[in-house]
Amino acid sequence: MTNQSNILVIGGTGKTGRKVVDGLKQQNQNVRIASRNASPSFEWNKPETWSKALEGMDKVYIVYYPDLAVPGAYEAIKGLTDEAKKAGVKKAVLLSGKGETEAERCEQVVANSGLDYTLVRASWFSQNFSESFFLDPVLAGHVALPMPQAKIPFVDTTDIAEVVVKALLEDEHNGKTYEITGPRTLTFKEAIAEIAEGTGKKINYEAVSLEAYNSMMKAAGVPDDYIWLFDYLFKEVLGNEKNQYVSSDVEKILGRKAIDFKDYVRNTAQTGVWNQNIPQSI
Repeated sequence: MTNQSNILVIGGTGKTGRKVVDGLKQQNQNVRIASRNASPSFEWNKPETWSKALEGMDKVYIVYYPDLAVPGAYEAIKGLTDEAKKAGVKKAVLLSGKGETEAERCEQVVANSGLDYTLVRASWFSQNFSESFFLDPVLAGHVALPMPQAKIPFVDTTDIAEVVVKALLEDEHNGKTYEITGPRTLTFKEAIAEIAEGTGKKINYEAVSLEAYNSMMKAAGVPDDYIWLFDYLFKEVLGNEKNQYVSSDVEKILGRKAIDFKDYVRNTAQTGVWNQNIPQSI
C-alpha cells in the first residue's frame, strides 16, 4: 500500500495536471490543486502566492505555463524550488519538453536543488488536436502547419500523467530522467489524415513555411511571446531529427505499450469534441 502524502499539483486543471490529480486521488493521496482560482491561489507571475500553496506539502508536480523555454521560466523554477525547500517539500517532479535546450536549463535547477526529483520530458501532446491550439483548425477542416517533413512521436497525456503519478509515489524513480513519447512517429499530414478517418470528416492539411505560419498567427492576433514560442518549438524540437525518435520509457515504467495515436483519435472522437459541423474546404 502506498503511503499517504500531501502533494501539490501545479496546473491541476490542465491537460496533464487534471489527470495527475485523478490518479493521485485513486491512490488515496492528499492533493492540493495549484491554480489561479484555487484556494490558496497560485500564479506563476505572482511569486508571493507560492509559499502559501506549498505550505504543508510533501511533494510537488511542476508544470510551467506556457513552456519552460520562454524567457523568465528559469528564474521562476529557481524561485519555486527555493520556496519548496523552505516549505519542507521533499520531492519534485518536473514536466519538461523533449528536445528543448532551454527547458534543460530548468531541469538542472530542479536536479541541483537538493530535493528528490524526477524529470519527465514529454513529446508533443496528441491532445493538442483536441484541447489546445490545433483544435480550431481541425474543426474548420483546414490545418496549415509548417515542418511537413518532421516525424513526431505524439504522446497521449494519459501516459504522461500515469508516469508522473508513479514518479511522485515510488522512490525508485528518484534522480531519473524519462522521455515520454507515443509508440510511433507521424507527420502532421499523417496525423490529420488519421483524425479525418476517425471522425469521417474532410480535413485538409496544408504545408506552409514557418515565416508564413508566423504571419498567420500575427494576423490572428496571437501575442508576440506566443509567436516566439511556436517559432522556437518548431525550429528547436521539430526541426531537429534527433528528437524524432520513439522512446520505450512508457512501457518500461507502466508495463504496457504507449497509447497509439489511432487510439487517441478513437477515444477523443467518442467525447464529441470534434462533432461540430466543419465547413468543407475546396
